[in-house]
Amino acid sequence: MIRKVKPQIRVVGFDDGAFSFSSKLKHEKTILIGVVMKGSLEVVGVLARWITVDGRDATEAMIDAVNSSRFKDLRVILLKGITYAGFNIVDLERLHRETNLPVVVVIRKRPDVLSMEDALRKHFQDAEERITLLRKAPSLVELIPEKLYFQAVGLDEKTAAEVIRVTTRTGFIPEPLRLAHMIASAVMTGESRRE
Repeated sequence: MIRKVKPQIRVVGFDDGAFSFSSKLKHEKTILIGVVMKGSLEVVGVLARWITVDGRDATEAMIDAVNSSRFKDLRVILLKGITYAGFNIVDLERLHRETNLPVVVVIRKRPDVLSMEDALRKHFQDAEERITLLRKAPSLVELIPEKLYFQAVGLDEKTAAEVIRVTTRTGFIPEPLRLAHMIASAVMTGESRRE
């Protein structure tokens, strides 16, 4: 339980690397990077796992990365959306339960869930299982009108908003997520991409 969000709160932010359309067809892997930080200023470590493009292993990879890491003082997991490596959907409740950490999902654009469900039904035999994960996710909370949304599991909305504020240095995205994006894209393409 987080009573007060301190400026140096230990968090990990996960993002995935780039992948091609052909990698979707071949069920290849892409990198999953977790950046561990104290607030928004000090990087204290980096976690890495490989996840399957359009697979079902993102949740397990995150759980393993957190639970087997040396970072035992983590307080919050930050995610950039709930879909990784295409439609590798994170089970937020399981991630929270098996790491014993609250999860805050940060989203820049309001997702079109109906279009996502249509795409899943069109391309995946296990579409209904994936759709169940999408629907289980908490409601979106608008933090900055039309610019930033979040979902929180294991944390009240006010505290989740404070975690986002404390871990954001510039722009809208928390620093651990911004850095995870840059590192993951550099691993996969040879050069980091802008957030």
